[in-house]
Amino acid sequence: MICPLRLLERWQIFVDCLHLLQGHSPGNELHIVSEVGIPGGSVDYFLVSVLEGRVRDFVGIELQTLDTTGTVWPERQRLLQELGVNVEDADVLSDKSFGMNWKMTAKTILVQLHHKVSTFEYLNKNLVLVIQDKLFDYMRRNFNFKHLNVARDADPMHFHSYRLTSRADGRRMALDERFSTDMDGIAICLGLQAEANLEIEQISAAIETK
Repeated sequence: MICPLRLLERWQIFVDCLHLLQGHSPGNELHIVSEVGIPGGSVDYFLVSVLEGRVRDFVGIELQTLDTTGTVWPERQRLLQELGVNVEDADVLSDKSFGMNWKMTAKTILVQLHHKVSTFEYLNKNLVLVIQDKLFDYMRRNFNFKHLNVARDADPMHFHSYRLTSRADGRRMALDERFSTDMDGIAICLGLQAEANLEIEQISAAIETK
């Protein structure tokens, strides 16, 4: 899946995050706010519980689909030619290719999550990555994901994996799996030394006792 708009189908991804709004109460309003800047970057969406104009709780939600490499333009032009549309010969004869950029997509989002989840962990809030099952499976095969927990509300970082299902009325997104971890867990996914922060704390404590 390339277009992230498909993930917004029926707003299901937001419904699936409602349980993480621990500060939400009956009577509160629910709002979806897009593109909010935080330390570490910008978050795609916030699901927010509001009472009398004041924010009572929120969940950050990031969407990630696949990027592509190369250009699809020659393939587009060849299709148009097959459909009887006049196009430039140079475009049709071009040998430029395209493909799915699996590795860079996966690594980029993990690096971004590592920067952002520290803010949510500090605030005792939740950040959710919404992702298609195919990309999530790739990430689990190529990065260290064995330490992830079956989803726990206490963890600040959540992975919601969705699959495309076939129905009589067409294809639909459905929640497939949920996992969770923390900032150190994301560091382990990337192969970073998650122990570095602990070592710094130990050194700092030793200095402070002097």
